[in-house]
Amino acid sequence: MIFELLSDVGLFVPILIVVFLFITSAIKIVKEYERLVVFRLGRLIGEKGPGFVLVIPVVDKLVRISLRIVTLDVPSQEVITRDNVTTSVNAVVYYRVVEPNRAVNNVEDFRMATAQLAQTTLRSVAGQAELDELLSEREKLNATIQSILDEATDPWGIKVTAVEIKDVVIPESLQKAISRQATAERERRAVIVQAEGEREAAGRIAEAAKTLSAQDGSFYVRLLRTLPEIATQQGNLIAFPLPIELRHLLPDPMETAKKLKDKEDKAKEED
Repeated sequence: MIFELLSDVGLFVPILIVVFLFITSAIKIVKEYERLVVFRLGRLIGEKGPGFVLVIPVVDKLVRISLRIVTLDVPSQEVITRDNVTTSVNAVVYYRVVEPNRAVNNVEDFRMATAQLAQTTLRSVAGQAELDELLSEREKLNATIQSILDEATDPWGIKVTAVEIKDVVIPESLQKAISRQATAERERRAVIVQAEGEREAAGRIAEAAKTLSAQDGSFYVRLLRTLPEIATQQGNLIAFPLPIELRHLLPDPMETAKKLKDKEDKAKEED
């Protein structure tokens, strides 16, 4: 009797263990940022989660997918720009899985596929742009790359949220040429600003001269105000001109000559 009882207990314990392992395998805890893609006997059942999920062990095959944003560092790519400049460009791509079923069922490895597509797209877009565009219009190129990647990865259930070109490496010889170009541009702007200032100053001086000439004695007063500034400097020879207003005290030579001519003509007529 005892042997029969022990044999029954020995048979019951393995059954309990099998049942416990079965139940443990059937229970899955899915985090808030994860989803489980379930294949039952090879057929896609769908996604499950988050929270407590029951599956059928052995029958169901599970693929766990994260829905968080992934940061993809695109390595440097050798690019020949549209203006035949060889440069290296690298970038960073931000994307996330929005449809886990398509990410698992439509592409073998969506991470590798997205990385390879990002590299080829970066080379293509950078090669169609000129060097100045790579340096000054990165926002436009970022938007173009993002649009191309987003459209290409849409069948995979992936959403590309942002693309940023990080660095553009150009040859040292070209860097010197760009530096000289920038220096020449700054000098050109300085000359233009100086010329505009001189033109404005000339206009103001002409306006002031016109105002001074309208009043008798204005130039003489201006001269008197300038003399103290000149006198403070050593070794200067000051030529002090006569006031212009003295012309009113002296006879006008032209008028005197005209009067004499009129007298002579009148005398001839009388003779």
